[in-house]
Amino acid sequence: MSFTAAIIGRPNVGKSTLFNRLVGSKIALVDDTPGVTRDRRPGEARIGDLYFTIIDTAGLEEADPASLEGRMRAQTEMAIAEADVSLFLIDARVGVTPIDEHFAELLRRVGKPVILVANKAEGKVGEAGVMEAYSLGFGEPVALSAEHGVGMADLFAALLPFEQLEEALEDEGEGDDDVIDPSALEEEVEQVDPTRPIKVAIVGRPNAGKSTLINTMLGEDRMLTGPEAGITRDSISVDWEWQGRPIKLFDTAGMRKKARVEEKLEKLSVGDALRSIRFAEVVVLTLDVTMPFEKQDLQIADLVAREGRALVIALNKWDLIEDRQKAMAELREMAERLLPQVRGVPLVPISGLTGAGIDKLMAEVLRVYATWNRRVPTAALNRWLASVLEHHPPPAVSGRRIKLRYMTQPKARPPTFVAFCSRPEALPESYTRYLLNGLRETFKLDAVPLRLTLRKGENPYEDKAKKR
Repeated sequence: MSFTAAIIGRPNVGKSTLFNRLVGSKIALVDDTPGVTRDRRPGEARIGDLYFTIIDTAGLEEADPASLEGRMRAQTEMAIAEADVSLFLIDARVGVTPIDEHFAELLRRVGKPVILVANKAEGKVGEAGVMEAYSLGFGEPVALSAEHGVGMADLFAALLPFEQLEEALEDEGEGDDDVIDPSALEEEVEQVDPTRPIKVAIVGRPNAGKSTLINTMLGEDRMLTGPEAGITRDSISVDWEWQGRPIKLFDTAGMRKKARVEEKLEKLSVGDALRSIRFAEVVVLTLDVTMPFEKQDLQIADLVAREGRALVIALNKWDLIEDRQKAMAELREMAERLLPQVRGVPLVPISGLTGAGIDKLMAEVLRVYATWNRRVPTAALNRWLASVLEHHPPPAVSGRRIKLRYMTQPKARPPTFVAFCSRPEALPESYTRYLLNGLRETFKLDAVPLRLTLRKGENPYEDKAKKR
């Protein structure tokens, strides 16, 4: 068990830059604009052979608790309470500001260990700020440059005692008995479960209720929420368990029409959300049921299908609908008409605010995940293909017949099929769609994208004919 460190400081002192440096990847959005980070974001950090959990936080600001800045500060205070040690960042080029002094007092009141970090200390400009940092009363500051990686050895030395403390606590709890208990081995085998956490990305337009839905699932205010559109910027992953099944949830930024995305920060946020879709296994498209299936919703669903991910549509704010039976019939008809590429996609009415329908939503997530991983036996595929060819053979092109000889499924995630035929380049696209629809209907492969590749079957007598 490793320790947890939270990066704390006022806006624009380089917290996300240090976070990216420690996790070894540019996963947190970084920009010169103050206040880019809003939610607290955990990551697995490493300095040399020191491994620990790091939490990126929003910049501390004095604000009304009901305002967006006030809610961001509440998220940061939760991170301080959760961590074993706080890395308190100041900007060495600016020096100690009144805001730094105010939040230094806040950290002292919490009573948890604090490591003072003077960031941006490279060059002579930062030297004065490093000396000034002593006035905050946290001892010798760690001078570093998160952007250039300078001073990481000093940070390693400052954090090392916390790993040693964790190891001492673990050793204290262990017994001196070397006898192996067989029942303990059985428990260990059960814990090493081959079923990894299912990666579920929650996507949708801004203000569709994605973060509220995740907070309700978790039973805590983990994500920053509010009436303002576009609050979420970073894609945040959280671990959750539903009925004993481990789930990794990804909260993403709302995706607007491409023409409306002008600001650099929003472009970065949307890019982060697109990466979450690519790394997910199941994508939950959250629709505001008062404005369903707008053009942007359809484009997101099409993107999910093109990326080969399983799809579930959550009809959020269902508690606002009066005639629910009529509304559901209309929505099903719209889904079948507007999303033929993911025919049979489940529509689940939910309320992210009250939690109604979440169990049904997760049941559908597990069902489409199983479908996404399904493999159809080759024998069953070829029996089906023989039946299809008997009732509806491929059309003749340029007076020549096209022969479909054999079909197999080389991989799943999503289900991918290969058909061997005499002239793959001549087979009409309409017939390919007919085969895909038949596969979907016969083998119950709804709500997941299917792939069908045509290959030319090799003629064993072709070389002999050329020699003659």
